[in-house]
Amino acid sequence: MMSFWDILLLSVALAMDCFAVSIASGVILTPSSSPKGEGSPTPNPSPVGRGTGKASFIGKCLEGALRLSVLFGLFQAGMPLVGWFCTNWLAERIEAYDHWIAFGLLAFLGGRMIRDAFSDEEEAHHFDPTNWWTGIVLAVATSIDALAVGISLAVTGYHTIRQLAMPLVVIGLGSFLFAMLGHWLGMRFGSSIRRRLQPELLGGIILIGIGVKVLVTHLAG
Repeated sequence: MMSFWDILLLSVALAMDCFAVSIASGVILTPSSSPKGEGSPTPNPSPVGRGTGKASFIGKCLEGALRLSVLFGLFQAGMPLVGWFCTNWLAERIEAYDHWIAFGLLAFLGGRMIRDAFSDEEEAHHFDPTNWWTGIVLAVATSIDALAVGISLAVTGYHTIRQLAMPLVVIGLGSFLFAMLGHWLGMRFGSSIRRRLQPELLGGIILIGIGVKVLVTHLAG
């Protein structure tokens, strides 16, 4: 089984996609700084800022940020549970090489995140962060990696729901907190934050590091 610090690092790694999307969401929720009637509109006008008062707009932004963060936390905690249920019954049959499976999954996910960090794809996200359906779609998309992590947990000693409770809570809470932080950074500092922090690169390195540790621990033991 993984230590608490391994689970904490795993939570941070899984939260990086939520963090990145939340920054984009915060940028979209940022109102235009141009005075009315002067200059051109911002390139990313907020989908909720049109025709509303300042107080109403701020309330809508906070509601949207909280809703999306809660969805991220729930799905990031729920997906490993789904993966665990689908895999746990196979654990005894693959015990001899389960550490290679865990390493392979984490290395694959980490490598994909590192690849995405250097991708030239357009970073803009065209979505309304305050919409429920959009939030659910984003939560599912950013938690697919967590599904594979649930498989890794099943083959590294987590055989009961009670054992799995702590990792799921840490993963879900970590994603929620990073999502809230991402929204704040996006609204406060804008899209340049994403390019400077390279969150996918950090998450990928953490995932690969945990995979290597699992493999070395099993081979040495």
